[in-house]
Amino acid sequence: MAAGTELTPTSYIQHHLTFLAKPWGQGDFWTVHVDTVVTTLIVGVLCFGFLWLVTRKASSGVPSKTQAFVELAIEFVDSQVKGIYHGPSLLVAPIALTTFVLVLMLNAMDFLPIDVMAWVYEHVFRLHNWRSVPTADVNTTFALALAVFGMMIFYSIKVTGLGGWVHELFCAPFGGNPLLWPFNLLFNLVEYLSKPLSHSLRLYGNMYAGEIIFMLLGLWAATGVVGALFGGVLHLGWAIFHILIVALQAYIFMMLTIVYIAMAHEHH
Repeated sequence: MAAGTELTPTSYIQHHLTFLAKPWGQGDFWTVHVDTVVTTLIVGVLCFGFLWLVTRKASSGVPSKTQAFVELAIEFVDSQVKGIYHGPSLLVAPIALTTFVLVLMLNAMDFLPIDVMAWVYEHVFRLHNWRSVPTADVNTTFALALAVFGMMIFYSIKVTGLGGWVHELFCAPFGGNPLLWPFNLLFNLVEYLSKPLSHSLRLYGNMYAGEIIFMLLGLWAATGVVGALFGGVLHLGWAIFHILIVALQAYIFMMLTIVYIAMAHEHH
C-alpha cells in the first residue's frame, strides 16, 4: 500500500484486486490489464522454454530426473487424449499438453505470498498495482476458452464442410423440417455459447475464490499474536488444499478442450 494510506480490510482487498490497467483506444472495453498480459507471457516463455531445453537434451538412454518428469507428463496427457479423441489430427495431443501446462503454471502463481509480492512490485519495480494470478482475471480464462471454441468451430467445418456444418445448425437435433429450423438454430446457439462460458467461468471462479480466501486469511493473521498463529495454520492448510484445486482445474480445462475438439470430429 502507498505510504500514508490507512490500511483497512476493504482497502487491503481492493488494493490486491486492482489490475494495472492501461487504456487501448477509447472506452473501458479497450482497457488492457498489463499485469495479466505480461505475467502470462513471462510464465509461458519460462515453462515452454524449460520443456524445449529438456527435449533438446533428451537421450534414448537412462533419462535424467528432469527428462523422466517431462516424459511422464507427456505420456499422461497423451493417454488422456487417446481415451477420448479418435480422430485423424495429430495436433490434439500437443494442444492438450500446451493447455494443461500453461493453465497449471498460471494457476500456480497463486502460491506466491501475496503481501511479499506486493512489496516487491511496489518497492523494486515501482508498480503500485499488480496482480500475479492471470487465471483470476476473467479476460484470461475467456481468451483461452475462446481459442478452444475457435478450434472446435474450425474442426467442425473441416470435418463436415461449411455446408454440412450449417446444415447441422438448422437441421439438428429435431429434424430438417423448415418449421423446426428456428428451434434447431436456437438450440444449437445455446449449446455453442454455453461451452466457452462454462469453460472459462469455471476456471476463473475457482482461482478468484482461492485468491480471496488467501487475502481473508492474511487479514486474520494481522489481528494479533493468536490470530497470526491460528491464521498461519489455516493459511498452510488452505495452501495444501489449494494445490489440489490448482492441478484439478488445469486438468479439467485440458479435458474439456479435448472433449470439445473430439465432439467437433463426430459425424452426424
